[in-house]
Amino acid sequence: MTTITARTVASPEANPETLPFWQAAQRGEFLLRRCSACGRTHWYPRAICPHCFGTELAWEPASGRGTIYAFSPMRRVEPAYVVAYVTLAEGPTMLTNLVDCELESLHIGQAVKLVFTPSENGQPVPMFTPA
Repeated sequence: MTTITARTVASPEANPETLPFWQAAQRGEFLLRRCSACGRTHWYPRAICPHCFGTELAWEPASGRGTIYAFSPMRRVEPAYVVAYVTLAEGPTMLTNLVDCELESLHIGQAVKLVFTPSENGQPVPMFTPA
């Protein structure tokens, strides 16, 4: 069995569009942007809705629940890690890492939940683990 643990990733750089997201992550909160015009949520945080190009966006708490859409294990590095697309319960699909799991037990469609993992400078970064 290959156990996948959290790895230290490069620290994200906040910009005016993403600063509220990273500040919330520091508090242990996971936020998404919702467009007032079309009502859809999106990931990655940005100032313009990628669905309808609306500019009236609001931050709202997300559940932190999702399912694995696709994943790819990186076995030839130490420590081994898993890159994945996770479809969030709120709709968007995000690129992330899967952590704290057995590689052989992962499968597409599997339920996962959010965990924040510290980056190089300590900034929490969203990753997921089996639910």
